Amino acid sequence: MTTEPRGDETPPSEETYEREFSFAGELRNVTEARLAAEDFLGALARVAPPGEHEYWDDILLVVTELAANVIQYAPGPFDLRMRRTFDGVHVTMRDSSTTRPEPRPFHPRTGGGGIGWHLVHTLCSQVSVVVHDEGKDIHVFLPW
Repeated sequence: MTTEPRGDETPPSEETYEREFSFAGELRNVTEARLAAEDFLGALARVAPPGEHEYWDDILLVVTELAANVIQYAPGPFDLRMRRTFDGVHVTMRDSSTTRPEPRPFHPRTGGGGIGWHLVHTLCSQVSVVVHDEGKDIHVFLPW
């Protein structure tokens, strides 16, 4: 797997519940990002179980959608950061594109995409996009 801790490469303390992972930007990284998120949630759940079972699934779905969007719309490496907040989980996806995501119409009969960004906004309590010189950060907050 191409995920790796950032910074000094020491595992985060159990009190901070924060992890960062880097990916090369390949299609298989979508699955790897989901697995990294699942590992983070597993560690978090051992000390602070989710308030509702669907919170776990919602976080995994949002991470998967964000990673898939990076592969499709922002080719290049990307980073995933997850951290516990007082009432949920903050997920940050950093990619190499300075283009802001835009909702697209969803046409189920054509089999095309267009539902991911709507799904992210529906499942998350907050969504923000911060564009910078090297790309953008997408910040989402989900209940836990």
